[in-house]
Amino acid sequence: MATHAKLDRKLLNTPLDATPDTEILIDGRHFPAHAGEPLINALNRYAETYSARQTPQVCYHEMMGPIQSCDTCMVQVDGKLVRACATPVAASMFVATEGETVDIAQREAFDRILQNHMLYCTVCDNNNQNCVVHNTTAVLDVKHQSREYTPKPYEKDMSNPFYRYDPQQCILCGRCVEACQNVQVNETLSIDWASAHPRVLWDGGMQIEGSSCVSCGHCVTVCPCNALMEKTMLGHAGYLTNTPQAVLNDMIEVVKGIEPPIGYGPILSLSEIESEMRHERVKRTKTVCTYCAVGCSFEVWTRDRHILKIEPTHGPANGISTCIKGKFAWGHINSGDRLVKPLLRDGDTFKEISWNEALDVIQTRFTKIRDEHGPDALAFIASSKCTNEESFLMQKLARAVIGTNNVDNCARYCQNPATMGLQRTVGYGGDSGSISDIEIAGLVLIVGANPAENHPVLATRVKRSHKLRGQRLIVADLRKHEMAERADLFFRPNPSTDAVWMNACAKYILDHRLAKQDFIDQWVNHFEEYKKSLAPFTLEHAEEVTGVPAATLVTVANEIAAANGVCILFAMGVTQHCGGSDTATALSNLLLLTGNYMRPGAGAYPLRGHNNVQGASDYGSMPNVYSGYQKVDDEEVRLKFEADWGVTLPTSTGKDNHQMIDAILEGTVHSLYIKGEDTITSDSNANYVAEALRKVDFLILQDINFSETCRYADLVLPACPSLEKDGTFTSTERRIQRIYKALEPLGESKADWEIIQLIANRMGGNWKYNHPSEIMDEVARLTPLFAGVSYERLEGFNSLQWPVAADGTDTPLLFTKGFPFPDGKARFFPVDYVAPSEETNRRFDLHLNNGRLLEHFEQGSMTKRTPGIHEITPNSFVEISPELAAERGITSGRHVQLESAYGRVRVQVLVTERVHGKQLYMSLNSVDEPVNRLTSSHTDRQTHTPAFKETAVSLTVLPEQGDNPLPRKNFRYGTRTPQDGLEIQRKWEQPGYHVPGTQPADKLVQIKSITV
Repeated sequence: MATHAKLDRKLLNTPLDATPDTEILIDGRHFPAHAGEPLINALNRYAETYSARQTPQVCYHEMMGPIQSCDTCMVQVDGKLVRACATPVAASMFVATEGETVDIAQREAFDRILQNHMLYCTVCDNNNQNCVVHNTTAVLDVKHQSREYTPKPYEKDMSNPFYRYDPQQCILCGRCVEACQNVQVNETLSIDWASAHPRVLWDGGMQIEGSSCVSCGHCVTVCPCNALMEKTMLGHAGYLTNTPQAVLNDMIEVVKGIEPPIGYGPILSLSEIESEMRHERVKRTKTVCTYCAVGCSFEVWTRDRHILKIEPTHGPANGISTCIKGKFAWGHINSGDRLVKPLLRDGDTFKEISWNEALDVIQTRFTKIRDEHGPDALAFIASSKCTNEESFLMQKLARAVIGTNNVDNCARYCQNPATMGLQRTVGYGGDSGSISDIEIAGLVLIVGANPAENHPVLATRVKRSHKLRGQRLIVADLRKHEMAERADLFFRPNPSTDAVWMNACAKYILDHRLAKQDFIDQWVNHFEEYKKSLAPFTLEHAEEVTGVPAATLVTVANEIAAANGVCILFAMGVTQHCGGSDTATALSNLLLLTGNYMRPGAGAYPLRGHNNVQGASDYGSMPNVYSGYQKVDDEEVRLKFEADWGVTLPTSTGKDNHQMIDAILEGTVHSLYIKGEDTITSDSNANYVAEALRKVDFLILQDINFSETCRYADLVLPACPSLEKDGTFTSTERRIQRIYKALEPLGESKADWEIIQLIANRMGGNWKYNHPSEIMDEVARLTPLFAGVSYERLEGFNSLQWPVAADGTDTPLLFTKGFPFPDGKARFFPVDYVAPSEETNRRFDLHLNNGRLLEHFEQGSMTKRTPGIHEITPNSFVEISPELAAERGITSGRHVQLESAYGRVRVQVLVTERVHGKQLYMSLNSVDEPVNRLTSSHTDRQTHTPAFKETAVSLTVLPEQGDNPLPRKNFRYGTRTPQDGLEIQRKWEQPGYHVPGTQPADKLVQIKSITV
């Protein structure tokens, strides 16, 4: 068999270049192709172009590249048998996809597969016209199989809450292994080729539960048959699949019994009829994930209100990738405690009322408060989980109908300092490029972020490039999370000192003439001022303040200066400090100094936490800007909006979230309308916030379930989750994508944009929107940043990354022609070190860090309504180091009391090496004992973002010793088994293996079937 150079591992977010630059001969016909691309890709285009038979391909998946395990894609190239998936296109190659030699090889290969897989398609939930094994049977027109199906001595593994593995049906193609090892890069799956009965293993063992599997769903998505399947599909997808197992077994036996005389043709025809019928009741709807801001898009399969599965295919951000939440955590959609009618407070309880009654209450209370106290006595908080259109209407309601700029969103709690730091230096407060840039960077520097848990699909791109493409990875964090474990260099700065080591690295780069001076001279202002500001930041000073050895900082500085493109990924570990804006600024200064803007594979990437926290701000739900960050105090901008809306707009900047709470307690804000935000568990210093929520005269909560904040409300309005409405979300990479309604609203709940319009019209707004597309059209005509955005251009999986010009041209990479300042140049912005608002002391001797977990989102409002997620991680806990545990005599499961100057919580301990010394880490997934009872009201000086990460606490050991709060079935106990993908050579080295079609016995003798 011919050998060819190994194809490079493909990029996951950059499509392979298929631009024709050569010609090959396929079955005697000249066909354009791209030199170096996998031959199978050219053959697939050829088949589509000429309606020819597709070359069989069971293990090949375009997103992953060649695996070479199934051997069904055998073709002849220049007279020699090769695997088309692993053969690069070369000029003038002669390819034969037909003929006896090729036919023998392909049929022999597929016959080996059928030995491992029983075809019972009609009664299989995977029979949905996308089963690769079924379709290949049809492509090859298989009448019979030469090798009998051979059962394996294994039972189905049902131990995972979300999917099952059936080794009896597993064809050992290795797609799942390649996906786990080299796409997700969780490195859990392998195949034991040396076994007498090979099967897929989890951490080298035969059970999913207790392994390192993070339930990301990659393996299930790429499985070409029914060996791996979502449990939500079982018994629900087909017409006959909910039949008792014993009856199914009898039906399968009947089918296998009649196969020899009649062949597979008639049997498969029956299954194709049944699968076609499924279209009548299985709906497939494109949507975008409603958890973090990576922007994963996929199809949701529904049957009535039952969610069958999430199917990622070719989303621009994620491709085939998902995480546990996006793939499986949809229990909140049909949760039994969904809000379905408006609720009005009745003493200490609530009573159901009609929508008309609810609107009457709002109209009366809003009018009275505005008449008595003025429009600025009302305040509005938008949601980072709702759509762009709903954010736009929320701020329009506040400004154009009520007459106040008191509107904000939860970006105030996390992301505004990142936006501020970038706006100061480069003009736009968003990712400099795309995820595709992150995966091609020479160096990824992660600061104060945990993308493997908070942005898992984005993290897979870094993990893959680091593993397979030689990308360097440096992590600076208090905690040794997964990305820190994988890093080439990991260091732990003292809390709140990131700006110091960044400035020290910048000074070192300048002092050693490593800066990109040509770039600075051409593109950046205020260099001398910046250079002077770095004088105090010597390596010695930085080591004293940060605790990071000077030698480590020298290494970091040299790596940044030498790398071919640096992407800095940062999140709440940077922003949630009193100096958050200044740290983000220092970070951007460092990138400017080293020329890491204005080119692919470089720049700043503030990883947004919620699915639409970027869009909530982009579309104007902020106290100082309209949509597209147009200033409310810019008279020209204001006049434009006034002319379009036919109103007079307020001129002064409104109150942000933090100021609203203060103003309630001061008696100047009397009404608060909160949409899709659980403020009491999200804002800092919960006890202080609770005092305000109890005091405010009129509190409206609009949500999909009865949140903790709803307990304080006067009126609760039932809204819809993302699957029940149309709209758009904007991801962390500035990518705008459509969501489509998959389900009708539950009960009397309504889409948020409809509710806002009802309220606006009760207050005299006279709005007439019939669909969110009309709202987007209004945004586009008023907002230069989104001038070319339209629903037509966003159809299906299409997307646009802002800025979007009027002709629809978008901007995946920012700053290619300059920066959005009057002279087109960026600006160095000198910053000083802002010491933390709280440091440990005699009474509060421990530092408390906090954040999310992979499997939960925030306090678990949505994820805890998915039973499987609650099963693997049911409890909140505080992580403490082994050394602190030994000092205090604590073991995992011990109950402790954490106390700060602002409150106390009772929580169980998890002893782990992820934290060290007197550092603690508390997960957010609790509403009973939330971490924000301990956090202060201190904020970032510029944006008022709470300093969540600056909290000193004491720890009191309580007498109760419970079980470990993290069940043994949790993936954190697993031990990964890293390898280079499937490592197909192990299969080829097994006795008895030979390349199909290379031995005389490979010619299959087809039994003549009865004509029916």
